[in-house]
Amino acid sequence: MMDLWTALASRQSAIADRPILALFEDPARPQDFSAQTGDMLLDYSKTNIDADTRADLIRLLEGANLTARRDAMFAGVAINETEDRAALHTALRNLDGGPVTVDGRDVMPGVLETLSRMEGFAGQIRDSAITDVVNIGIGGSDLGPAMTVQALGPYHDGPRCHFVSNVDGAHIADTLRGLNAKTTLVIVASKTFTTIETMTNARTARAWMTDQGGEPKRQFAALSSATDRTAEFGIASDHVFSFEDWVGGRYSVWGPIGLSLMIAIGPKAFRAFLRGGQAMDTHFRAAEPLENLPVMLALTGIWHAQICGYPTRAVLPYDERLGQLPDYLQQLEMESNGKSVRMDGSASPRSTGPIVWGAAGTNGQHAFYQLIHQGTHVIPCEFLVAARGHETELPHHHSLLLANCLAQSEALMRGRHLAEARRLMAAKAFTGAELERQANHRVFAGNRPSTTLIYPQLDPFTLGQIIALYEHRVFVEGVILGINSYDQWGVELGKELATSLLPVIEGTKDAANKDPSTAQLVNYIHRHRG
Repeated sequence: MMDLWTALASRQSAIADRPILALFEDPARPQDFSAQTGDMLLDYSKTNIDADTRADLIRLLEGANLTARRDAMFAGVAINETEDRAALHTALRNLDGGPVTVDGRDVMPGVLETLSRMEGFAGQIRDSAITDVVNIGIGGSDLGPAMTVQALGPYHDGPRCHFVSNVDGAHIADTLRGLNAKTTLVIVASKTFTTIETMTNARTARAWMTDQGGEPKRQFAALSSATDRTAEFGIASDHVFSFEDWVGGRYSVWGPIGLSLMIAIGPKAFRAFLRGGQAMDTHFRAAEPLENLPVMLALTGIWHAQICGYPTRAVLPYDERLGQLPDYLQQLEMESNGKSVRMDGSASPRSTGPIVWGAAGTNGQHAFYQLIHQGTHVIPCEFLVAARGHETELPHHHSLLLANCLAQSEALMRGRHLAEARRLMAAKAFTGAELERQANHRVFAGNRPSTTLIYPQLDPFTLGQIIALYEHRVFVEGVILGINSYDQWGVELGKELATSLLPVIEGTKDAANKDPSTAQLVNYIHRHRG
């Protein structure tokens, strides 16, 4: 008997040319191939997944022992086996879910105490003369808070927030230019307080504040577990908010890393954000697979990436304020599941995480949608859209946004056949060979899959749901593929080499032990830097 992966590959080969549109001969398909929690709906009916395919995909879950892995994660078991750590970001939003034990200790009192301290500090900042907050971090310490602050713009009634991540001096210089050092709070986000990009920017910001008459001791805060280093840097202990090693950077916006978001929208709205994440956790743990949004989104992803062999997926939020969501999910998914080795140390027998990219609609329609519709690569698309916008005084704008979002997914599925293109060109008075040439340019292959996540309105609760949905989707895909979604050894080598290259770049060490290409580039730098 063939295994499930082989059976799914065989099934995909047999139905590859079947029009997705033909599946809608079943009038119940939209409902049967959707999943819902509360008012949030995931529609995956515009894919070539049928009932038999879905049943085999669900069997993959059973073979991967998903239920046991999921329960172990929520219970605080060290499922991050290469680092011997729990992956317990869910505890940061476990506002009333009971004890969570790690190594025999209930971590929830500490989580809730830190949340309370954050709320007190955020309240003080919001009531003070502080006009601007500069969050200095990188990776998960930057992408999460930057994305969520932008996403929840309508709820932003606190100080202006700015985010610095790149060690390129232009980033910190351009951000600080125009700010008042006496009314700016700087938040330094680094678990170890040694991240070279973050600490370089932090020292620059401290020097700027000192030179401009600010008070770094009073106007700096740290999000770090290295309290000895934060004290050495000169940050008051009551301005330091720590988190445990079972919180990975790309999963950390729910805790102290989200301090800038809390300052921006206030503690009450931040708790609503946490409750949205908690609601998705509850749904993920309780719902049967067919009704489970993270599970069905993951199985759709597995079908497209591992079975159909589509190497990328596009995340397309039709919401300007979710413009940074594709970047956020790029890290979440590609750092988590961009692995080639399974838990047991063996090589993965199949491709793992796909390339994730995208941009906000409708701007993307005038950029890369040409390739999505008529290019030679099939790119599964994931649309996100709210039924209502916040700009009630501009209802036509949101209607047009919705029309564009729904039109794109329909166009990807339907396409346009040559016969229809010929009719269109004939109506424009083309004839003969020129009609045929023009018609061919207007053919759309169609049969290109997409999912749509739709919700009433983007508010703090809903944003929490969306982020937790994608976190659990990544987890489910990782479990099915047998990989560890919670380490990131792939980022280490480049960091090590950068440290060794710094004295070479600065001229205090020669490039003798470097490869010829790197040595040539170093020589070029030295010539042009004098």
